[in-house]
Amino acid sequence: MRNLKRVLLAVIVLLLALAILAFVLENQQSVSLLFLGWAGPQLPVSLVMVVALLIGMVIGPILGWFLGRTSRVSRKRLV
Repeated sequence: MRNLKRVLLAVIVLLLALAILAFVLENQQSVSLLFLGWAGPQLPVSLVMVVALLIGMVIGPILGWFLGRTSRVSRKRLV
């Protein structure tokens, strides 16, 4: 049973890696983002998407922690 779980996990990781590789290979066109008058460098679409994903993965938990903390503080004030 343990070996089956390991094999399934390996297959899922392999499929995820292949999907990421296909995404990166299909999105090699260069784009330049324009934000508030600032133009970024020419980067592949896949790199822009991965950087946006990583930034979201960092900001999301920080924002959740901050909002959870402020709600706990407001609940303590009510008691």
